[in-house]
Amino acid sequence: MSDEAPLDVVVIGAGFAGIYALHKLRSQGLAVRAYETGSDVGGTWYWNRYPGARCDVESLDYQFGFSDELQRGWNWSERFATQAEILDYLRYVADTLDLWRDIQFETRVQAAIFDEPSGRWRVTTDTGDRVNARFCISAVGCLAAAPVADFPGLDTYRGETYHTGRWPHQAVDFTGKCVGVVGTGSSGVQAIPLIAEQARELVVFQRSPNFSVPAVNRPLVADWVDAYKERFAEERARAKTTDFGNAAWTTVPHSALEASVDEREAEYESRWREGGAGFMIAYADLMANKQANDTAADFIRRKIRETVKDPETAELLTPRDHPIGAKRICVDTDYFETFNRDNVRLVDVRSAPIERITETGLRTVAGEFELDCLVFATGFDAMTGPLNAMDIRGRGGVPLKERWAEGPGAYLGLAVCGFPNLFLITGPGSPSVLSNMVVSIEQHVEFIADCIAAMGASGCATFEATQAAQDAWVEHVNHEADLTLFPQGNSWYVGANIPGKPRVFMPYTGGVRAYREKCEEVVAGGYAGFQLTPAPADKAAIN
Repeated sequence: MSDEAPLDVVVIGAGFAGIYALHKLRSQGLAVRAYETGSDVGGTWYWNRYPGARCDVESLDYQFGFSDELQRGWNWSERFATQAEILDYLRYVADTLDLWRDIQFETRVQAAIFDEPSGRWRVTTDTGDRVNARFCISAVGCLAAAPVADFPGLDTYRGETYHTGRWPHQAVDFTGKCVGVVGTGSSGVQAIPLIAEQARELVVFQRSPNFSVPAVNRPLVADWVDAYKERFAEERARAKTTDFGNAAWTTVPHSALEASVDEREAEYESRWREGGAGFMIAYADLMANKQANDTAADFIRRKIRETVKDPETAELLTPRDHPIGAKRICVDTDYFETFNRDNVRLVDVRSAPIERITETGLRTVAGEFELDCLVFATGFDAMTGPLNAMDIRGRGGVPLKERWAEGPGAYLGLAVCGFPNLFLITGPGSPSVLSNMVVSIEQHVEFIADCIAAMGASGCATFEATQAAQDAWVEHVNHEADLTLFPQGNSWYVGANIPGKPRVFMPYTGGVRAYREKCEEVVAGGYAGFQLTPAPADKAAIN
């Protein structure tokens, strides 16, 4: 691409958010280019190829809803799709919508700097591209930054190392090897059972146990899928009116404490047998009332004790330091059962912390472990990490990372004061990771596309959140979070897994429905909370 080539829109990322933004804005006649670090579409589903990687949202809900053609032309094979199947789906979307020609792969955006005199974003990449665009859209995703914990001695280790967030594209065979897995969050919970089936010995290093429910995954029946396709539009419309964007989830509309012990037990048992994260909304107040939450947490704790044969191991696997759901609840296949295998050992690194990685393995305060392979399932620098990895600068050359030094501030999770014409898809302060991401992504892309169209119609040059609106929204996000039990977990929701990261609860807990209604109010109020600046008389609003 030529130096300083002009575009209407630069989109950063080619996962669900990036490819829909590319399609939607291109259909409005805009010149759009997407840049993607990987060699394929997929985003999160391109990078996270670890054993057992699959979605925790029902496949039939975890697809685009804007096109009847797309949903009718694709057939999911399982209730919870694997990483490979989701990646194939996104390739199918790119094929169907002819998106490949406007995506530049193996290209990392290094900097996006707002040029005030021209009112355009100057974007540079690691391949030497220099482009300018009226609008810059971040579609980098919430879980794209996967740092490996900085363990002393890691550079001296002679064995094989892997990170669940950057798994090799070729198959990894652990047969006959002694493998150590560090971390028991979602990726660890999914990977550990499959690694255990191959490895000669598996040592799991756990700092904090997590609540997990069985997936109860199963093949989808063709006749049932065909019937769902016929009512898909109705299901998606209903998903938009729920708190979490999942049409398949239902809630008993009263407190868990209003039910008798037998009624609660039956409800929890039914959801446990059905499988999936919908367990967490069994009753309306599980994330608002600690006493109600305890009834669900105690049920899971009993299940762990019933499943894991060794009482000491069961106790180590039992979470007691946070309400269930305050950390993202895991969805697994035979996770707790795996610790009954003779070749699996659990090491508690909370009582005996990891001291260092050695040439041949790992050493804790309690002893040394000889390991052929190390797998780091240590999570993500969530939500802000992918944005802070780029040099994004707004008015006056102020870096976004500097503006967010004490925690992220964004109006509606969409826009940041001082950064005109920069949009964040599922940014901090939006439902994002507390929702069906596809539903939230579609809503954000459509909001952005409508906004750009309105700017073109009215001759506006820039669109920017006001400081007052942003501050009020951040205060509202914090207030909503404080009404829940979410902040009580040391989770990646608050950045607790990243040393030095400000502890701020980043997602919006008010729910998909309430958030959508707020956005509709903003639009109806003439984009209330945003400052729209007219273009100079001698310049078009969108070049």
